[in-house]
Amino acid sequence: MAFKIPSIPPTTNKTIRFPNDLIASVEELIKNKDCTFSAFVVAAVRAAVEEVQQDEQAQD
Repeated sequence: MAFKIPSIPPTTNKTIRFPNDLIASVEELIKNKDCTFSAFVVAAVRAAVEEVQQDEQAQD
C-alpha cells in the first residue's frame, strides 16, 4: 500500500457568537487535550447534524 499525503478538506470561515459560559465549558473540556476549540465545535456540530438526520429518517 502506497502512502498517500492527506488532503485538508475545503473550509469556510464563519463568525458566530457563543455565550461566555459555553466558551468556558468547552475550553475546560479540551484543556490539556490535543484538541482546538474549532475542532471541538466542528465535531459537536457533526454529531448534532447526524442525530437530527437520524431522527428525521426515523419519522419517515
